[in-house]
Amino acid sequence: MRYVPPVKFGLGGVPLGNEFELVTDEDAYETLKAAWNAGVRYYDVSPWYGLGLAERRYGNFLHNKNRDDYVLSSKVGKLLKASPHNNAKSNFPFSPSPNNVVFDYTADGVRRSIEDSLQRVGVSRLDIAFVHDISPDNKLLPTPWQEQFAIALKGAFPALSRMREEGIIKGWGIGVNTPEPILRVMQESDPDVCLLASQYSLIDHANALNNVFPVARQRNVKFVIGSSLNAGFISGSPRYNYGKTSWNIPRQYIEKRERLRAVAAQFAPICEPLRFSSLRRRPAPRRCSSVRIPRRK
Repeated sequence: MRYVPPVKFGLGGVPLGNEFELVTDEDAYETLKAAWNAGVRYYDVSPWYGLGLAERRYGNFLHNKNRDDYVLSSKVGKLLKASPHNNAKSNFPFSPSPNNVVFDYTADGVRRSIEDSLQRVGVSRLDIAFVHDISPDNKLLPTPWQEQFAIALKGAFPALSRMREEGIIKGWGIGVNTPEPILRVMQESDPDVCLLASQYSLIDHANALNNVFPVARQRNVKFVIGSSLNAGFISGSPRYNYGKTSWNIPRQYIEKRERLRAVAAQFAPICEPLRFSSLRRRPAPRRCSSVRIPRRK
């Protein structure tokens, strides 16, 4: 029986790692408090988000909660190494992190990554571990993504399956922004649930529907949908997805957003209808178990 998160909505950790702007500790805590009070019981974070900052902030809030009352996922594949001569600002200019990142998709690396995350968050266990950014869009990988995937195929993936059998985690998958690694991991290993980021939204969904979901159905793999607003683009942010070129938005996406806004405004009698219409739609396919909700001021 593959693990499926028993919740429909979760809070993503990218903004609380100061990816886009400076978020204070107080604002981060209030965001998590508001999410909890609204009934959110799934929290997704990563060592990568602010190079440790987001995990510490989540832990500051969650470590006093009953661990059985919420679902927690984090990522593996990126180890953090503190250094007085770090390059953290090149990746997260708004984060005060002293850490460098080291990619490690070996069996030992993912065990170390989970242990480190548990210490930063201050909890006893993770529910889901996603192998993070082992994908062709990740330009920081030390070798081509296919070589890193081969390392994970022999190291991270079987190690996570053993950890699942041992009860250390409930499930595992990969979390990436492109379809090729997800298709491969479903066909070559045995994940439970994958984080399908930036690939299934009102703006961009054809490839997921036509190519990814059919394989997932055959392999009995579910998805958590990440960046369902394309990093805030659908709700009006001046960027599309992630990366240093996210501000250079193709004209066809802007035009499609305007058409969607016009349609949503006719049928959704609530404020900012397109954003909420988009979130309501996300978990609809049977392959999708949960959707991560981004923080919004």
